[in-house]
Amino acid sequence: MTPARTVMSWIDAVVFDLARQVRWTFLPPLMIYLAAGISGLTAIVGTFFVKDYLGLSAAFLAGLSFWAGLPWALKMPLGHFVDLIWRWKWLLVYLGAGLIAASLTIMFFLITYRDWMAGILPVSAWYVTAQLLAPTGYVIQDAVADAMSVEAVPRVDAEGNPLSDERERELHTTMQTLGRFAVITGTVLVAALNIYMFRGVEGMSEPQKVETYADIYLMALAIPAISVSGVILAALQKITARRRLRRQGWHEGEIDAVLDRVNEASEANPWYFVGGGLFVALTIAIGVSDVPYSQELVFAGSMAIVIVLMRQLVAVLEPAKARALIGTAIIIFVFRAVPLPGPGYNWFSIDVLGFDQRFLSVLSLITSVLTLVGLVVLRPLMATHSIVWIVIVLTLANGVLSMPNIGLYYGIHEWTGPLTDGIVDARFIAIIDTALESPLGQVAMIPMLAWIARNAPANLKATFFAVMASFTNLALSASSLLTKYLNQIFEVTREVRDQETGEVEVPQDYSELGWILLSVAAITVLAPLVTIFIVQRTRLRTRD
Repeated sequence: MTPARTVMSWIDAVVFDLARQVRWTFLPPLMIYLAAGISGLTAIVGTFFVKDYLGLSAAFLAGLSFWAGLPWALKMPLGHFVDLIWRWKWLLVYLGAGLIAASLTIMFFLITYRDWMAGILPVSAWYVTAQLLAPTGYVIQDAVADAMSVEAVPRVDAEGNPLSDERERELHTTMQTLGRFAVITGTVLVAALNIYMFRGVEGMSEPQKVETYADIYLMALAIPAISVSGVILAALQKITARRRLRRQGWHEGEIDAVLDRVNEASEANPWYFVGGGLFVALTIAIGVSDVPYSQELVFAGSMAIVIVLMRQLVAVLEPAKARALIGTAIIIFVFRAVPLPGPGYNWFSIDVLGFDQRFLSVLSLITSVLTLVGLVVLRPLMATHSIVWIVIVLTLANGVLSMPNIGLYYGIHEWTGPLTDGIVDARFIAIIDTALESPLGQVAMIPMLAWIARNAPANLKATFFAVMASFTNLALSASSLLTKYLNQIFEVTREVRDQETGEVEVPQDYSELGWILLSVAAITVLAPLVTIFIVQRTRLRTRD
C-alpha cells in the first residue's frame, strides 16, 4: 500500500467513519451535552470575581467545590426515576433549566447590584447558593441526557428492519464519543467568546470589567435555552418517526415498543430512592450542623450508599461482567480522585506570571480545540485497547505534563526567556503545556461509558449510567478533599485589600505553592499505577 493510500485509509477510519455513523436522532441529547460544555462560560469571570471581590480562602473554595460536586451523586435516584418515567423524562430538563437560570441570575445581580444583594444576605451566602444551584440543575439534565443518548440510537433502519446487535453496539459507542465531543465543543465556543469579550482587558477600568462580567452572565442564560431546545427537537423527531412508521404499516403497539420502549418498562427498585433519600438527609443534617469533619462524614456516608446501590446494580449482570465492572470502576475512581493544585496556582499565574482574562481564555480555547481533535484521533485507540492500558498511558502523561507548571513556579521561564530572546517565556510554556495536555482529560471515561451502553440491560440503561457516574463523580469529591488537605498543610494566600480604604487585609504568600505542585505530581502518578497493579492481580481484573 502506498503512503498516500495509507494516509487516506487512516483518515477514513478516524474521521469519515465517525461521520458515517452520525444519526439525526443523536442531536437532542448532544444539545444537552453542548449546554453542559457551555456552562464553563462563567468560569473565568467567576475566578476573577472571587479573587477581586470575595475574601474567601483557597481552603474554603476547595471545600466549596466539594459541596458543589456532591449533587452529582443524586444521579443515582434520578437515573432510576428516568427509567421509570421514560415517556415523561423531558420534564426534568425544564426543572434543571430553571435551577441553572436561577444560579446565573443570582450571579448577574451579585455583580451589578452587589450592595442591594448584600442588604438581603451576605455576598458569600449568595455566591455559595449560586454555586450549589447550578450543579444541581446540570446533574438533573445530565441524567436525562444519558437516557436520551440510549434512546437516540435507532433500533430499526430507514426501511423499518431491526438493526443487528453488532451495529447497535457500534452506534452506542459512537453516541458516547459524540457526547464528549459536544461537551468540548461547548467549551470551544466559550473560550472563543471569552477571548472576544476580554479584548483590550488590560486597558479596561474597573466599572468596564464589571460590566463585561455582567454581560457574560447574561449571555450564559442561553445555556438552559439550548438544553430545552434539545427536548423540543426530540419531541418533533419522535412525531416524524411515528408518522413514517405508520406509513410503513406498523401498528400503534409496535410503534410504542420501538419509540417509547413500553415493553422494557422498569420496575421500581426502592433501594435507589432510599439510598438517594439517605444521601440528601445525611448531607443536610451534617451540612447545617457545625460538626467537625462534616465534609469527610458526608463523603464516607455517600460512598457507603453508592456501594450498596452498586451491589444492587451488578446483581443483574453475569458474575464475570460484574467483577470486571467493579474493577474498572475502582481504577477509574482512583484515576479521577487525585488532587489538584487548587485556586492558589490560578492566583499565582495571575499575580506573578501576569496571565490576564484574555490569555486564560486563549489557553481555554487551545485546550478545547485540541481536545476535540484528540477525541477524534484517539477514538480508534480507545476501541482497540483496554481501559487499563489507556489509564496507564494517561497517568504517565499527566505526570510528565505536570512538570511545566512546577517549572514555571520555580522560574524556569526566567532562564529560558533570555536564552531564546524572549520567545520561550511563561506564556509560551503555558501554551505548549496546554496543547500537549488538553486531549487527555476526556479520554478515560469514554471506554467505560461505551461499556455500559453495550452491556447494561435495556430497561436499566439510565440507572446504570447514573449509579456508575455517581461513583466516579464521588472521585471528584475525593479529589476536592485531597486538594483541601494540601491547601491546609501548605497555605497559599493572595493579596486581599479593603474595598474602601485600600489597606492590605491578607498579604500575598505563594512560598508553599511549590510543595503543593510537587505533591500533586507524585500522587497523580503513583496512586493510579498502584491501584492498577493491585486490581489486576485479583478476581476483579478487567480485560475490556
